[in-house]
Amino acid sequence: MAAMPSPSIAGEVARYLRTGDADMDARAWPGDIFERGKRQHADLRGALVREVRRLAKGCSHVPVPANVGVDFTRSKVEPMVRGLFTEAEQDTVLATFEKSVVYVTSETIETILLNHMWERSAWDLANMYLLSVGAKLLGKKAERIVGMSEETTCYVSPDYFVDDDPFADFIVHEAAHIFHNCKRRTIGLHETRRKEWLLDIEFTKGETFAYSCEAYARIIACAKRPSERRGLAVEYGSKRRISADRVDPAEVANIVTEAANARNGWKVILARCAPIAKPRSIAQLVRDLSANAPTTDRA
Repeated sequence: MAAMPSPSIAGEVARYLRTGDADMDARAWPGDIFERGKRQHADLRGALVREVRRLAKGCSHVPVPANVGVDFTRSKVEPMVRGLFTEAEQDTVLATFEKSVVYVTSETIETILLNHMWERSAWDLANMYLLSVGAKLLGKKAERIVGMSEETTCYVSPDYFVDDDPFADFIVHEAAHIFHNCKRRTIGLHETRRKEWLLDIEFTKGETFAYSCEAYARIIACAKRPSERRGLAVEYGSKRRISADRVDPAEVANIVTEAANARNGWKVILARCAPIAKPRSIAQLVRDLSANAPTTDRA
Protein backbone atom coordinates (compact mmCIF):
# COMPACT_ATOMS: atom_id res chain seq x y z
CA MET A 1 0.00 0.00 0.00
CA ALA A 2 1.45 3.32 -1.11
CA ALA A 3 2.29 5.82 1.61
CA MET A 4 0.29 9.00 1.80
CA PRO A 5 2.19 11.94 0.29
CA SER A 6 3.57 14.42 2.79
CA PRO A 7 1.69 17.72 2.95
CA SER A 8 3.37 20.77 1.44
CA ILE A 9 3.64 24.19 3.04
CA ALA A 10 1.85 25.81 0.09
CA GLY A 11 -0.93 23.25 0.29
CA GLU A 12 -1.37 23.70 4.04
CA VAL A 13 -1.47 27.50 3.70
CA ALA A 14 -4.08 27.23 0.94
CA ARG A 15 -6.16 24.83 3.01
CA TYR A 16 -6.04 27.15 6.00
CA LEU A 17 -7.14 30.17 4.00
CA ARG A 18 -10.00 28.16 2.50
CA THR A 19 -11.26 26.41 5.65
CA GLY A 20 -9.58 27.76 8.77
CA ASP A 21 -8.22 24.27 9.51
CA ALA A 22 -4.57 23.73 10.47
CA ASP A 23 -2.55 20.57 11.07
CA MET A 24 -1.91 20.33 14.82
CA ASP A 25 1.43 18.60 14.15
CA ALA A 26 2.54 21.11 11.47
CA ARG A 27 4.02 18.20 9.49
CA ALA A 28 4.67 20.27 6.36
CA TRP A 29 7.22 22.44 8.15
CA PRO A 30 10.83 21.44 9.01
CA GLY A 31 12.29 21.15 12.48
CA ASP A 32 11.14 19.63 15.75
CA ILE A 33 7.54 19.97 16.94
CA PHE A 34 8.17 23.35 18.52
CA GLU A 35 10.02 24.80 15.56
CA ARG A 36 7.42 23.42 13.15
CA GLY A 37 4.61 24.98 15.15
CA LYS A 38 6.36 28.34 15.28
CA ARG A 39 6.99 28.37 11.52
CA GLN A 40 3.47 27.19 10.73
CA HIS A 41 1.94 29.94 12.88
CA ALA A 42 4.02 32.65 11.21
CA ASP A 43 3.26 31.40 7.68
CA LEU A 44 -0.46 30.91 8.24
CA ARG A 45 -1.00 34.27 9.93
CA GLY A 46 1.12 36.14 7.41
CA ALA A 47 -0.88 34.59 4.58
CA LEU A 48 -4.15 35.37 6.38
CA VAL A 49 -3.25 39.04 6.76
CA ARG A 50 -2.24 39.34 3.12
CA GLU A 51 -5.42 37.62 1.91
CA VAL A 52 -7.66 39.78 4.10
CA ARG A 53 -5.85 42.88 2.87
CA ARG A 54 -6.40 41.75 -0.75
CA LEU A 55 -10.09 40.91 -0.34
CA ALA A 56 -10.86 44.10 1.60
CA LYS A 57 -9.04 46.45 -0.76
CA GLY A 58 -11.27 49.39 -1.63
CA CYS A 59 -13.91 48.35 0.94
CA SER A 60 -14.82 50.02 4.22
CA HIS A 61 -17.03 49.48 7.24
CA VAL A 62 -19.31 51.87 9.07
CA PRO A 63 -17.39 54.21 11.39
CA VAL A 64 -17.00 53.28 15.04
CA PRO A 65 -17.96 56.21 17.30
CA ALA A 66 -15.13 57.82 19.23
CA ASN A 67 -16.84 57.52 22.64
CA VAL A 68 -17.02 53.72 22.89
CA GLY A 69 -14.42 53.13 25.57
CA VAL A 70 -14.67 51.80 29.10
CA ASP A 71 -17.68 53.90 30.12
CA PHE A 72 -19.70 52.79 27.10
CA THR A 73 -18.96 49.11 27.70
CA ARG A 74 -19.68 49.43 31.40
CA SER A 75 -23.09 50.96 30.66
CA LYS A 76 -23.93 47.90 28.57
CA VAL A 77 -22.84 45.17 30.98
CA GLU A 78 -23.41 46.76 34.39
CA PRO A 79 -27.15 45.91 34.77
CA MET A 80 -26.38 42.27 33.96
CA VAL A 81 -23.45 42.09 36.38
CA ARG A 82 -25.40 43.79 39.18
CA GLY A 83 -28.27 41.36 38.68
CA LEU A 84 -26.20 38.17 38.57
CA PHE A 85 -23.44 38.61 41.15
CA THR A 86 -23.29 39.35 44.85
CA GLU A 87 -22.47 42.88 45.92
CA ALA A 88 -19.03 41.74 47.12
CA GLU A 89 -18.14 40.41 43.64
CA GLN A 90 -19.73 43.00 41.37
CA ASP A 91 -16.87 45.50 41.20
CA THR A 92 -14.31 42.79 40.40
CA VAL A 93 -16.45 41.43 37.58
CA LEU A 94 -17.17 44.92 36.22
CA ALA A 95 -13.48 45.84 36.27
CA THR A 96 -12.84 42.88 33.96
CA PHE A 97 -15.81 43.30 31.67
CA GLU A 98 -15.61 47.04 31.13
CA LYS A 99 -12.27 46.49 29.35
CA SER A 100 -13.28 43.31 27.55
CA VAL A 101 -14.54 44.69 24.22
CA VAL A 102 -12.32 44.82 21.13
CA TYR A 103 -13.79 46.27 17.95
CA VAL A 104 -12.69 44.43 14.81
CA THR A 105 -11.96 47.35 12.48
CA SER A 106 -9.61 48.31 9.67
CA GLU A 107 -7.30 49.80 12.31
CA THR A 108 -7.22 46.72 14.56
CA ILE A 109 -7.70 43.73 12.28
CA GLU A 110 -4.07 43.05 11.37
CA THR A 111 -2.87 43.23 14.97
CA ILE A 112 -5.72 40.94 16.03
CA LEU A 113 -4.92 38.38 13.32
CA LEU A 114 -1.19 38.34 14.02
CA ASN A 115 -1.49 38.06 17.79
CA HIS A 116 -4.52 35.84 18.36
CA MET A 117 -3.63 32.50 19.95
CA TRP A 118 -5.87 30.13 17.96
CA GLU A 119 -5.68 29.55 14.21
CA ARG A 120 -9.37 28.84 13.69
CA SER A 121 -10.47 31.79 15.80
CA ALA A 122 -8.19 34.11 13.84
CA TRP A 123 -9.82 32.82 10.65
CA ASP A 124 -13.29 33.44 12.09
CA LEU A 125 -12.30 36.98 13.09
CA ALA A 126 -10.94 37.61 9.60
CA ASN A 127 -14.31 36.63 8.17
CA MET A 128 -16.12 38.83 10.68
CA TYR A 129 -14.07 41.77 9.43
CA LEU A 130 -14.58 40.90 5.75
CA LEU A 131 -18.33 40.67 6.33
CA SER A 132 -18.35 44.12 7.95
CA VAL A 133 -16.72 45.72 4.90
CA GLY A 134 -18.89 43.85 2.40
CA ALA A 135 -16.01 41.79 0.98
CA LYS A 136 -15.95 38.18 -0.14
CA LEU A 137 -15.48 35.74 2.75
CA LEU A 138 -12.57 33.33 2.87
CA GLY A 139 -14.46 30.09 2.35
CA LYS A 140 -17.75 28.24 2.27
CA LYS A 141 -17.37 27.24 5.94
CA ALA A 142 -17.17 30.86 7.07
CA GLU A 143 -19.90 31.85 9.53
CA ARG A 144 -21.55 35.24 9.10
CA ILE A 145 -20.95 36.49 12.63
CA VAL A 146 -20.94 39.98 14.16
CA GLY A 147 -19.55 39.05 17.56
CA MET A 148 -17.35 36.43 19.20
CA SER A 149 -16.07 35.87 22.73
CA GLU A 150 -13.02 34.00 23.99
CA GLU A 151 -11.70 33.88 27.53
CA THR A 152 -12.34 37.44 28.82
CA THR A 153 -12.43 39.23 25.46
CA CYS A 154 -15.47 40.14 23.36
CA TYR A 155 -14.76 40.81 19.68
CA VAL A 156 -17.41 43.05 18.13
CA SER A 157 -18.01 44.06 14.52
CA PRO A 158 -18.61 47.71 13.55
CA ASP A 159 -22.03 46.48 12.37
CA TYR A 160 -22.98 46.75 16.05
CA PHE A 161 -23.61 50.44 15.50
CA VAL A 162 -26.04 50.04 12.58
CA ASP A 163 -28.13 47.06 13.72
CA ASP A 164 -31.75 48.21 13.78
CA ASP A 165 -33.16 45.29 15.80
CA PRO A 166 -34.49 46.90 19.03
CA PHE A 167 -33.78 43.67 20.94
CA ALA A 168 -30.21 43.13 19.72
CA ASP A 169 -27.03 43.91 21.64
CA PHE A 170 -23.91 42.02 20.53
CA ILE A 171 -21.87 43.29 23.49
CA VAL A 172 -24.28 41.90 26.07
CA HIS A 173 -24.59 38.65 24.10
CA GLU A 174 -20.85 38.06 23.91
CA ALA A 175 -20.26 39.16 27.53
CA ALA A 176 -22.88 36.62 28.62
CA HIS A 177 -20.78 33.87 27.02
CA ILE A 178 -17.74 34.90 29.04
CA PHE A 179 -19.63 34.16 32.26
CA HIS A 180 -19.65 30.42 31.56
CA ASN A 181 -16.28 30.28 29.76
CA CYS A 182 -14.15 32.03 32.38
CA LYS A 183 -13.06 30.57 35.70
CA ARG A 184 -13.46 32.62 38.86
CA ARG A 185 -9.77 32.51 39.73
CA THR A 186 -8.93 34.03 36.33
CA ILE A 187 -10.29 37.40 37.47
CA GLY A 188 -9.33 37.06 41.14
CA LEU A 189 -12.53 35.67 42.68
CA HIS A 190 -12.54 32.88 45.25
CA GLU A 191 -12.99 29.49 43.66
CA THR A 192 -14.13 26.18 45.11
CA ARG A 193 -14.64 22.71 43.69
CA ARG A 194 -18.34 23.38 43.29
CA LYS A 195 -17.97 27.00 42.24
CA GLU A 196 -15.36 27.02 39.49
CA TRP A 197 -16.84 29.21 36.74
CA LEU A 198 -18.12 32.78 36.98
CA LEU A 199 -21.62 31.39 36.43
CA ASP A 200 -22.80 27.81 36.30
CA ILE A 201 -24.58 27.36 32.96
CA GLU A 202 -25.70 24.07 31.43
CA PHE A 203 -23.33 23.29 28.52
CA THR A 204 -26.16 23.05 26.00
CA LYS A 205 -27.78 26.28 27.23
CA GLY A 206 -24.93 28.69 26.50
CA GLU A 207 -26.59 30.29 23.48
CA THR A 208 -30.01 30.26 25.14
CA PHE A 209 -28.52 32.12 28.10
CA ALA A 210 -26.77 34.67 25.86
CA TYR A 211 -29.83 35.38 23.70
CA SER A 212 -32.05 35.68 26.76
CA CYS A 213 -29.63 38.13 28.44
CA GLU A 214 -29.37 40.13 25.22
CA ALA A 215 -33.13 40.57 24.82
CA TYR A 216 -33.76 41.22 28.52
CA ALA A 217 -30.99 43.84 28.62
CA ARG A 218 -32.68 45.74 25.80
CA ILE A 219 -36.07 45.46 27.50
CA ILE A 220 -34.93 46.94 30.82
CA ALA A 221 -32.96 49.63 28.97
CA CYS A 222 -36.08 50.75 27.09
CA ALA A 223 -38.80 50.24 29.73
CA LYS A 224 -39.38 52.61 32.62
CA ARG A 225 -42.13 50.61 34.35
CA PRO A 226 -42.88 46.91 34.95
CA SER A 227 -45.89 47.11 32.65
CA GLU A 228 -43.65 48.36 29.84
CA ARG A 229 -41.22 45.49 30.43
CA ARG A 230 -44.04 42.99 30.13
CA GLY A 231 -45.29 44.65 26.95
CA LEU A 232 -41.85 44.59 25.35
CA ALA A 233 -41.46 40.93 26.29
CA VAL A 234 -44.69 40.16 24.46
CA GLU A 235 -43.44 42.14 21.46
CA TYR A 236 -40.15 40.23 21.52
CA GLY A 237 -41.95 36.89 21.47
CA SER A 238 -44.38 37.94 18.74
CA LYS A 239 -41.99 36.96 15.95
CA ARG A 240 -39.00 34.69 15.46
CA ARG A 241 -35.77 36.66 15.84
CA ILE A 242 -33.24 33.83 16.17
CA SER A 243 -32.18 31.04 13.85
CA ALA A 244 -33.75 27.83 15.12
CA ASP A 245 -30.59 25.83 14.44
CA ARG A 246 -28.77 27.67 17.25
CA VAL A 247 -31.43 27.71 19.96
CA ASP A 248 -35.14 27.19 20.43
CA PRO A 249 -36.65 30.66 19.77
CA ALA A 250 -39.81 29.76 21.69
CA GLU A 251 -37.78 28.80 24.76
CA VAL A 252 -35.85 32.07 24.68
CA ALA A 253 -39.10 34.04 24.33
CA ASN A 254 -40.58 32.15 27.28
CA ILE A 255 -37.53 32.85 29.44
CA VAL A 256 -37.59 36.55 28.51
CA THR A 257 -41.30 36.76 29.37
CA GLU A 258 -40.73 35.15 32.76
CA ALA A 259 -37.77 37.47 33.41
CA ALA A 260 -39.82 40.54 32.52
CA ASN A 261 -42.41 39.54 35.12
CA ALA A 262 -39.88 39.08 37.92
CA ARG A 263 -38.22 41.55 40.28
CA ASN A 264 -34.78 40.31 39.21
CA GLY A 265 -35.12 38.90 35.72
CA TRP A 266 -31.40 38.11 35.53
CA LYS A 267 -31.78 35.48 38.25
CA VAL A 268 -34.69 33.97 36.34
CA ILE A 269 -32.53 33.62 33.22
CA LEU A 270 -29.72 32.06 35.24
CA ALA A 271 -32.07 29.58 36.91
CA ARG A 272 -33.64 28.55 33.59
CA CYS A 273 -30.19 27.86 32.11
CA ALA A 274 -28.61 26.21 35.17
CA PRO A 275 -26.98 22.77 34.89
CA ILE A 276 -29.30 19.80 35.03
CA ALA A 277 -28.93 18.03 38.37
CA LYS A 278 -27.29 14.63 38.06
CA PRO A 279 -29.41 11.70 39.26
CA ARG A 280 -28.34 10.35 42.62
CA SER A 281 -26.83 6.89 42.91
CA ILE A 282 -28.82 3.99 44.35
CA ALA A 283 -26.53 3.99 47.41
CA GLN A 284 -27.21 7.71 47.99
CA LEU A 285 -30.96 7.18 47.64
CA VAL A 286 -30.85 4.36 50.24
CA ARG A 287 -28.86 6.55 52.64
CA ASP A 288 -31.32 9.42 52.19
CA LEU A 289 -34.32 7.15 52.82
CA SER A 290 -32.68 5.69 55.93
CA ALA A 291 -31.87 9.11 57.30
CA ASN A 292 -35.43 10.34 56.77
CA ALA A 293 -37.23 7.20 58.00
CA PRO A 294 -39.58 7.76 60.99
CA THR A 295 -38.31 6.50 64.37
CA THR A 296 -40.25 4.92 67.27
CA ASP A 297 -39.44 4.72 70.99
CA ARG A 298 -38.70 1.26 72.31
CA ALA A 299 -40.85 -0.02 75.10
